[in-house]
Amino acid sequence: MGDATTQSRRARLRAETTAEIKAIALTHMATGGPAAISLRAIAREMGMTAGAIYSYFTSRDDLITALTADVYDSLANVLEAAHRDAPSGRSADKVLAHAHAYREWAIANPEEFRLIYGDPVPGYKAPEAGAAQEAEHRLCAVLLGLVADAWPQAAASQAGCDYDWSDFQPSLAVMARELFPDLPPAAVALCLRVWSRMHGLLTLEVYGHLRHQVHEPGKLYEADMHDLIRTLGLEDHAEVPSANG
Repeated sequence: MGDATTQSRRARLRAETTAEIKAIALTHMATGGPAAISLRAIAREMGMTAGAIYSYFTSRDDLITALTADVYDSLANVLEAAHRDAPSGRSADKVLAHAHAYREWAIANPEEFRLIYGDPVPGYKAPEAGAAQEAEHRLCAVLLGLVADAWPQAAASQAGCDYDWSDFQPSLAVMARELFPDLPPAAVALCLRVWSRMHGLLTLEVYGHLRHQVHEPGKLYEADMHDLIRTLGLEDHAEVPSANG
């Protein structure tokens, strides 16, 4: 019993220390961007030796990868909850719920947004497989699910689109065909276009490029999202609260 209790305490302390390292890394990132992340600097702030912190993360890249996986998973959780909590089963409401949740998360977590969607971290080489890639694929699957739900109505608006599975990277094509075997390549292309539509104005807002152009970026975003659902041939009526702000 004593050994089990000691191991449990050690596991808890390790989890708490790991969480603290990540939290400080995000704080450093908020002031200096992703390039400011340094294991040695974090160790100094925590009163740890450099050797001790390397027992938690073997390198700065290892820490960045862990943070990236956390951010992708956090955003996926938010968007999945938005789909579940949409005010109706209508595709228009789900699209708007997704868009609003995406914007609210990005505004509340600008550094996390920049980590996964901003410029590459200097010197960082992302692993080709592992937790970060799995989390990214999960996030992609959330958006694919949104488009799959809307596809019966949206298909007519994409009638002239000529896409083949060879137009996509193999990993995306395989995932789409495994998760949604009835979706054609045109639906996967639409998924990427919907993402870019939501992402475009939001990126301008997060990076401050709309600050001198509009007083309410949320109002602009809201109008664009309603235009999106009209373009897709979805219902234009929605009960989701306004994203103004």
